[in-house]
Amino acid sequence: MIDTHAHLYDEAFHADRDAVIARALEQGVSRMLLPNIDADTVAPMLELCSRYPNICFPMAGLHPTSVTPDFEQQLKAIAPLLNNKNIVAIGEIGIDLYWDKQYRQQQTEAFRIQLGWAKKLRLPVVIHCRKSYNEIMAELKREQDGTLRGVFHCFPGNEHQADEVTALGFELGIGGVVTYKNAEMARVVQHTDIRHILTETDAPYLPPVPYRGKRNESAYIYNIVKMIAELKSMSEEEVATQTANNAKKLFSV
Repeated sequence: MIDTHAHLYDEAFHADRDAVIARALEQGVSRMLLPNIDADTVAPMLELCSRYPNICFPMAGLHPTSVTPDFEQQLKAIAPLLNNKNIVAIGEIGIDLYWDKQYRQQQTEAFRIQLGWAKKLRLPVVIHCRKSYNEIMAELKREQDGTLRGVFHCFPGNEHQADEVTALGFELGIGGVVTYKNAEMARVVQHTDIRHILTETDAPYLPPVPYRGKRNESAYIYNIVKMIAELKSMSEEEVATQTANNAKKLFSV
C-alpha cells in the first residue's frame, strides 16, 4: 500500500515520528509521500525524507491557505526545491475558498505559477481543492497542454465531477472521509474505475473510522483500502495492489 499524502513532518508527530513510520511499514505501507506546505516546512520535510530514503518522498509546493500578499517571496524560497532530484510532485497546491476569500487573486496566481513549474519539470501536481472546484477546473483546462497530470487530494466532488477530473487526466485521492457514515465519497468510489483511485491519509488530519477524533497516521491506509474493497466488491489485496500501482505510475516512486 502507498500513502500518497501524509504530513509526517508535522509537529503532531514530534514525540513518536519513528514509531508512526514503523507502524505503517508493519501494516504493509511501503511508501509515504509528503506534500510541502510553505517555506518553513521544507527543512523538516527534507530531513525526514533523508532519514527514510525510498520510503518517504518529498514534494515542492505552497499550500493555498499559506498564500498571503507576499506569496511571491514564499515561492522564491520554495523554488530551490525544484533542483532536488528526489522531488516527486508539485504540491500541495490549489485554491481554498472555505475559510477566507481575501487572497483569492493571489491564490489563483500562485496556482498558475506552480502549474508552470509542473509543466516545465514534467512532474505531477497534488491539488488542494476546497470550495473551489469550478475555479480550479477553469485553471486546469486553461493550462492543460497534454502534459499536466496529477491528483485531486481528498477529492471533494460528486460522480459527474469525478468523470470531469479523470477525463482531464487527473486521478482521485481517496482518504478517511470514504469511511464516514453517509459519505458521498462512497458513491464516487463505486462509480469510478479503480485505475483512477489513489489512497491517502492526509495525516495527521481526517482519520478514518474507527479513529475519528484521534490523530491520523499512515498505518490507517489499511482502513481506507478495506472500505474501497467493500464498495467495489474487490479483494483488499486487489485494491492495495492496483492503487499502489496507480501511485507508482503517477509519481514514479
